[in-house]
Amino acid sequence: MHIGLFGINMGYLAQPQRAKVIAQHAEALGFESLWTGEHVVLPDPREAPSPAEPETAMAHPPAFLAFLAGVTSSIKLGTGITLIAQRNPLVLAKEIGTLDLVSEGRLLFGIGAGYLHQEFSALGIDFDSRGPRTDEYIDIMRTLWRDPQPRFQGQFYQFENIQAQPRPTQPEGPPLHIGGASPAALRRTVTQGHGWYGFAMNVETTAKTLKNLRAAEAKFERPDWLGDIEISVTPPKPPTRGMIDDYRALGVDRVIPMLGFYPQETLMRDLEAMADEMIDR
Repeated sequence: MHIGLFGINMGYLAQPQRAKVIAQHAEALGFESLWTGEHVVLPDPREAPSPAEPETAMAHPPAFLAFLAGVTSSIKLGTGITLIAQRNPLVLAKEIGTLDLVSEGRLLFGIGAGYLHQEFSALGIDFDSRGPRTDEYIDIMRTLWRDPQPRFQGQFYQFENIQAQPRPTQPEGPPLHIGGASPAALRRTVTQGHGWYGFAMNVETTAKTLKNLRAAEAKFERPDWLGDIEISVTPPKPPTRGMIDDYRALGVDRVIPMLGFYPQETLMRDLEAMADEMIDR
């Protein structure tokens, strides 16, 4: 079981020097990965389905992870998650490919379609097309990362006679982890993802979603090169060793507790206690 940490770019950790201290401490303690959260904007005043107050700080994940890549050496760095339907996929491919290079292949690229309609509205992007955009944008990024002569004809983007160098460290780009529990997200996990990421899911909800994921595996063809689906979960409350064991019994490969559960004043000690209890050394 891998143990990661979610929210390295959020709240009081959105200040780079604070995040640097925590990232280096987590690496020394044996945590496997650090994950960012992402919303470009939040509605003010807060209204459903916004997950946070509008003043919540969320530093831009690629920029922040590039900084953390430079002050760490082995811990993996994940986006949890990047809402790719909100982006220009050609620009995002360059951004993520460069981040993969800067981190020397330590990047885990978590992506999702998004759910905060106010954010899409502010960005001027059609909310209802986010699913098809997500599927197409994955194909676009992999085309740019992989093909010697990239060309693409899709619903939203078309291009040919271009290059986007340098390429990421792996031919298909960094490992893709799909967030979400909808039928579309689970289908996307099977057909396009290296892994699945369940956010704020307890053991019972995780079990139900994994059952649906197995059903999707039986329904959709999975490319051999993607390998087995890696399962990552962020619990909705601070985890215990017993909870970790329950997730493991379901086949979960990685548990990613939220750093926001722990006060700034005690976070260093809390990480040490978590490592002693949960990390097998």
